[in-house]
Amino acid sequence: MKKYLFNKIANQNISNTLRMICYLLISVVAMTPIFGQQTKVKGKIIDSKTNEAIPFVNIIVLGSKQGIQTDINGNYTMDIQDGQATKIQYSSIGYKTEVKTFKRDVSQTISIKLIPQSQNLSEVTVKAKKDKYRNKDNPAVVLIRKVIAHRDENRKEGMAFYQYEKYEKIQLNLNNIDEDYKKKKAFKNFQFIFDNLDTSKTTGNVSLPLYLKETVADVYFRKNPQEEKVYIKGEKKIGLDQYIDNNGIASYINRLYEDINIYDSNISLLTNQFISPISNLSPTFYRFVILDTLQFQNMKCVNLGFSPRNPTDFAFVGNMYISLDSNFSVRKVKLGVPRSINLNFVNELLVEQEFAPVEDNKLMLTKDEISIDFGFSKKENKRGILGKRSVSYQNYVLNKPIENSIFKPIQKNVLMDMALNKGEDFWANARHQGLNNVEQGIYKMADSIQQVPAFKRLMTVAGLVLFGYKDFGDFEIGPANAFYSFNPVEGFRLRFGGRTMAKLNPKLYLETYAAYGFKDERWKGYLGVTYNLGNNSIYEFPNNYLRASYQEEVRIPGQELQFIQEDNVLLSFKRGVNDKMTYNKIFRLDYRHESRSGFSYELGYKNLTQEAAGSLKFERYDISNASPDTPLYNEKDLTSSEVSVNLKFAPNEQFYQGKNYRIPIINKYPIFQLRYSLGIANFLNGDYNYHNLTFRANKRFFVSPIGYTDITAEAGKIFGTVPYPLLMIHRANQSYSYQLESYNLMNFLEFASDKYAALFVDHYFNGFIFNKLPFIKKLKLREVITFKGLWGGISANNLPENNLSLYRFPQAADGTILTNSLANGPYMEASVGVSNIFKVFRIDLVKRLSYLDNPNVSEYGIRGRFKFDF
Repeated sequence: MKKYLFNKIANQNISNTLRMICYLLISVVAMTPIFGQQTKVKGKIIDSKTNEAIPFVNIIVLGSKQGIQTDINGNYTMDIQDGQATKIQYSSIGYKTEVKTFKRDVSQTISIKLIPQSQNLSEVTVKAKKDKYRNKDNPAVVLIRKVIAHRDENRKEGMAFYQYEKYEKIQLNLNNIDEDYKKKKAFKNFQFIFDNLDTSKTTGNVSLPLYLKETVADVYFRKNPQEEKVYIKGEKKIGLDQYIDNNGIASYINRLYEDINIYDSNISLLTNQFISPISNLSPTFYRFVILDTLQFQNMKCVNLGFSPRNPTDFAFVGNMYISLDSNFSVRKVKLGVPRSINLNFVNELLVEQEFAPVEDNKLMLTKDEISIDFGFSKKENKRGILGKRSVSYQNYVLNKPIENSIFKPIQKNVLMDMALNKGEDFWANARHQGLNNVEQGIYKMADSIQQVPAFKRLMTVAGLVLFGYKDFGDFEIGPANAFYSFNPVEGFRLRFGGRTMAKLNPKLYLETYAAYGFKDERWKGYLGVTYNLGNNSIYEFPNNYLRASYQEEVRIPGQELQFIQEDNVLLSFKRGVNDKMTYNKIFRLDYRHESRSGFSYELGYKNLTQEAAGSLKFERYDISNASPDTPLYNEKDLTSSEVSVNLKFAPNEQFYQGKNYRIPIINKYPIFQLRYSLGIANFLNGDYNYHNLTFRANKRFFVSPIGYTDITAEAGKIFGTVPYPLLMIHRANQSYSYQLESYNLMNFLEFASDKYAALFVDHYFNGFIFNKLPFIKKLKLREVITFKGLWGGISANNLPENNLSLYRFPQAADGTILTNSLANGPYMEASVGVSNIFKVFRIDLVKRLSYLDNPNVSEYGIRGRFKFDF
């Protein structure tokens, strides 16, 4: 077998695209130097054709046993131990071997451009075409198919039960710190932070530690029914909660650094899905090559290299050690990503895992490390964030039954009591390995920097710019983006407000604002009082509070935007006519209760009085003698009085909690919401009896390798007879931004229903098509397609032409009816978009597919939005 493998390797002409995956393990043997001075060589190895870095290049000091490999970025640094050696050999499968002479007893830089073998014209023959990479009769592909065939028996999820303790450490550093950077004026009052610099042992890069998070947890798994629960016993992170949502940042970092299971078909990493090198589809998407046979953990293994056939696909480059026994198990794996991949803000990524036998020789993870170099520029020595995650495992217990009570919680991650408040005695015993001096210094630096007045001023300004609030300690003023706005009814509008914080009273919170429109010359405002029933701030998850509020405000009917406020200045710019609005007087009493299990509920009472504003009118016939012959009159206002219950089930939901909104961190888990409202006539001036029931579900589906799909389904029904302001007025969008859950070519008040079903489908290709097009692929653009469909209708008793006591639908000046039912079929629109423009912008061409004859509608439109994603 061995002879057959090496004969095949010797005759195999490796393709140019394998240059990123070559890896030969060289043992490092320390040699005693003859001369007193040190010989040091460093440099970078790049491809002579593409100028891209080549990782895992084998570098050997000729005449000695000393050797190393380049890192994922093609860099290397080595101290020459052999005092007689003068030459270094650089080799990588797929490239011509180079030999360079170095000078002894000095430090020097030797960077090499390796020539791909396909460029070496003297070696090109008529047989070259026969040596083209293929799966057939390829021993590397034969081997990976055996690994795939044994995947289910080798993965830990093949066991009936398992449990272990996991200790995780995540650290973020600002890299490439030099003397000039430390002397910047901005750090004049913070020089002490540079007392805790971290120097890489392999690259010599100096970085400044910024963030540290530790977690210790017990993990339990059962196969039938398959469930995994993680009981978090302790969690510790730097304390900057006064300025940022520390828990939200931790959630986002956890999303970036998800557990990687090499045996999964698709691997989640950096909010994307990568094809695993041992997926069933891997022979289609990867090239494999046998690099060597070796001994590892007393087991004969094959070192198998791999890289994506198309270097722009979401796939890995790296190598793995495969045991040459009947199990064909993975003993060690190293994963990186090609630099040409369509991945934002990531310069380098490296995953290293090792498996070792524990009970009954079952292989389990013993080493699990991820390092990611984040940055806005891929140029060398540019500053960015270096993120490192290391996980250790111990106390494995395999195939022993686990009590059912362990799996009773709904959520996967269970935060145990006092897990966030463990003392140093707990951590001294819980850590699998103690913190080094740099890691200890991160906690100390975080505590010290918050005492510096200049830092407090800096964070205050940052809070105003990023979150819209100016912090005064006991209270905040904001949000700044709502201070100024305009609309056709109010004209120029000014608003000013603020709210108290937990420092003033952790149980009682006040929030208020006042606004004035210079055209309608009317005051608006809000006053809310919240009593906190939980132990944390009301601006932190999970919420548990009782709130009473009163608001007078102007709104466009049917517009309830998510995450942003209607009087945000950016939403003041709208297309078309949008002067039909209502003045609203709203009294609310709400109780909100959230839990980490994923189940939450809200109980509420709302009294809403609507008054027509602008060109909108509440017109109807005399109720006592309603007929087309009687004159119309304008109703002054409409009052609804309703109680409601809102249920939400969102297992494993994650989000970043902002100052005045939440940004969801979308994962693979579904979210379900059910809302019921009861309108009561003659209770606190309520005008109508009705029932309103709505259901909503949304989920992300990963469809590797062609991206992912977000699907939202929604349905609702109103029981009772109500005028159009109490119907479901469907969410329209007349701004120039693309709104995910509004209809972007629908006009305000254009459609209303008392029964409806809606479907939103957004598919993100992540550049799957553009990455294969010459020239365009260099722009790292991504494709998006969407479809939005709305089915509905209005019952006969809620149509004004059938019930003359109801308000007439809004009309234009020429008498054209502007509000319609969906009796003639669904409203549909679709769009094709290009995202990742300058890494943060998306533009869509939207086409309206139905109801094209309605007045003042556009068949096509161009919309844009900002989106930050990896």
